Amino acid sequence: MSALTLYTNPQSRGRIARWMLEEIGQPYDTQVLEYGGSIKSAEFLAINPMGKVPTLVHGDQVVTEAAAICAYLAQAFPDAGLAPRADEMGAYFRWLFFTAGPMEAAITDKMVFGVETPADKLQMVGYGSYQQVIDALAGALQKTPYIAGERFTAADVYVGAQVGWGLTFGTLEKRPAFEAYAARISERPAFRRATEMDEALVSPG
Repeated sequence: MSALTLYTNPQSRGRIARWMLEEIGQPYDTQVLEYGGSIKSAEFLAINPMGKVPTLVHGDQVVTEAAAICAYLAQAFPDAGLAPRADEMGAYFRWLFFTAGPMEAAITDKMVFGVETPADKLQMVGYGSYQQVIDALAGALQKTPYIAGERFTAADVYVGAQVGWGLTFGTLEKRPAFEAYAARISERPAFRRATEMDEALVSPG
């Protein structure tokens, strides 16, 4: 048994966690949970009371939330070289939390609930508006090839997954900065391996 266990479903954000696990190159076990079934089992709820994936168990550590899993694995396995160097830390943490917080909220409000921030309420909403969020991220990706600078880091796993998903499903505008970034990171061998594994689970055989 590996010290790392990923609880996931191939049609979930678990894909992000698997990609990160492939990037660090450590052996791990996979437990695929079914929606409406094992994902709400007493056994899994004892691990993650939210009954959601991805959930990572590393020894006696339990980590949930895809962005947190990426950051945790980068720190836990420094030899993979995916944690930020001193000069990358500001951008690394800024855009990792920006994408998990303001960007996630803005996209959910707009695409799931059909809500746009009224002009007179911009200061009351943490992310401002959907357009401000998209403009900010696009501006960052126009400056450097990766979100924290010139080098791929764990932040790119999370940010890159969100950008790729957004372009595929239309929650992000198809701007050149987004498309170039998505193309760049999708060439990574770990991304391809992880994608193949999850696609095989979606369509077995």
